[in-house]
Amino acid sequence: MQIVAQLLFIIAFAAAVYVFTRRISAIRGNILRGRDVYLGDRPAERWKNVLLLAFGQKKMFRNPLVAVLHFFVYAGFLIINLEVLEIIIDGVAGTHRIFAPFMGNLYLVLIGCFEILAVLVAASCLIFLIRRNALKIRRFLSHDLDGWPRSDANYILITEIVLMLLFLTMNTADQVLQQRGAEHYIMTGPFWVTGQLTPLFSGLPDSTLVVIERGAWWLHILGVLAFLNYLPFSKHLHIILAFPNAYYASLLPKGKMENMPAIQQEVLYAMQPELAPTEPSADAPPKFGAKDVDDLTWKNLLDAYACTECGRCSAACPATQTGKALSPRLIMMKTRDRAEEVGRLRTTEGKTLLRDYITEEELRACTTCNACVEECPVSINPLHIILQMRRHLVMEESSAPAEWNMMFSNIENNMAPWKFSPDDRDAWIH
Repeated sequence: MQIVAQLLFIIAFAAAVYVFTRRISAIRGNILRGRDVYLGDRPAERWKNVLLLAFGQKKMFRNPLVAVLHFFVYAGFLIINLEVLEIIIDGVAGTHRIFAPFMGNLYLVLIGCFEILAVLVAASCLIFLIRRNALKIRRFLSHDLDGWPRSDANYILITEIVLMLLFLTMNTADQVLQQRGAEHYIMTGPFWVTGQLTPLFSGLPDSTLVVIERGAWWLHILGVLAFLNYLPFSKHLHIILAFPNAYYASLLPKGKMENMPAIQQEVLYAMQPELAPTEPSADAPPKFGAKDVDDLTWKNLLDAYACTECGRCSAACPATQTGKALSPRLIMMKTRDRAEEVGRLRTTEGKTLLRDYITEEELRACTTCNACVEECPVSINPLHIILQMRRHLVMEESSAPAEWNMMFSNIENNMAPWKFSPDDRDAWIH
């Protein structure tokens, strides 16, 4: 019977790792479809961003209560799952609490800490579940989240609560079996939380306790493996991608826009023809802006997959708050959906990110104020995607509102946005 259990565990574990690896590989391929861009400079500042923004969740602490609860869920869930290493070894080797004999009292301390964190994670998730569904918080009621995105968040919170309760149930039954000297149940001493819960199970026979303990053990590890494979299909992929996204975040001032060096060079040649090369260039003419995901950078696509869908960007966006079509959160969600479609179909033909997913109205509503970039807790930059797509509209399709075209003409002719001759600029003095 034990060998059968070991084989079933090995098959389940191997299948979960295989499926997870394939999915992560597909996401990596989708991200790398984007244009190459170098973001490896100033590594010290980048690691600082990882520590402060990704792990320390610095921006979350603008709302301290929510930040503390989120930190319990984020750090607690990751730390508790260190115990999964012992469960995996026990499952493969057919042992039970293999680390306990070697770690002594340290094992008791670790499990005690894990149990306290489990209680904090479960309580925090319950609060978030109530907050998300019962309180009328505007960014959670937005139509951006209609359908799957709203359900996805609830599924994750409920799953985390169930996994923590299974962990505590498993330990409580284990404690009672230890006290009774049941075979294979190593005496560890009382755990900090479940050691106080043993009266709940004290009236049950050993056979029932073994079923409860083993059942909770199997459901916990299978739940963790299921969660592992649900993660890449969920917004909660940011649990993993927040770290590289913080590392590769732009270190330029937020108000600085990206120019095209090749175009700047052509302007320079027009102003100073003597600097222009005499031989024609063999390079293809540069493409202006982005029409589809292949035209964006790989960092833009990493941003899309790292999006937490929290809505802080849209809550800070003046266009969104004044009823315009633009929602920075939806820009990231649509970019990710398009990247998924292109990766699945292996072609960009038939549809494009521009117009089929993101409309011109959305792009033109942006004021380029950088509020969305400033607010994002995981260093996502929706503005960069918006600017690249607007550049394509203006420079590739000559598509711009009449007011913009008038401004462009004034800049070209008068070197200023206003329709005044440069010679008359000081006329207001007289």
